[in-house]
Amino acid sequence: MNILIVGGGLLGRKIAETLDAQGHSVAIMDESEDNLSQLHEDFQGVTAVGFPMDMSALGEAGIEGCDAVAVVTGDDNLNITVGQMAKNVFGVPKVVARISDPDRESIFQREGLLTACPTNMAADKLSSAITAPLEAKQVTFGEATVSLQARPVEKKMVGRTTAQLEPAHGDGLFGVIKSSGGFRLYCGDALPLEAGDLVVYSRLID
Repeated sequence: MNILIVGGGLLGRKIAETLDAQGHSVAIMDESEDNLSQLHEDFQGVTAVGFPMDMSALGEAGIEGCDAVAVVTGDDNLNITVGQMAKNVFGVPKVVARISDPDRESIFQREGLLTACPTNMAADKLSSAITAPLEAKQVTFGEATVSLQARPVEKKMVGRTTAQLEPAHGDGLFGVIKSSGGFRLYCGDALPLEAGDLVVYSRLID
């Protein structure tokens, strides 16, 4: 794929280096030449210095031939504006925009932009690390990322079944890790809950 990364901060550089290592044709654009100079020495992609909202600068960075654009500056307003330009002016098929404020995510989605919210991802990861005895796992299917979290059965639920569980808003039941070490996948049936069991919940990450 031909991919343009707009924003050369830590996140932008990491994405560019990862995609480059995977064999994609990558260009990364930033206002700061110093930021771009911090790319790993093995980076084989193209770098471009310019203001993200400058259409001529975007053109010089190769946006017109891109299959996808990721706009990942630290400014939500800039990201949505450049994302709209990439999609509506340059006709890029897939545009992904970073958004720091989860409450504004619907604005991006109304514009037809795919979103990645580091705030939600970090909150999910940290809350899981605090409360879960096992590290949360994340699995990505296409454009969707699902987090799996294992939580101990509460005392009041011992002797009951998964039918009586009330998952938090946004959580779904995935299965039960038995105290013996076995795993039972939840398929809509009522799985018995015993002391020492762990209930595995799934959550779609925005």
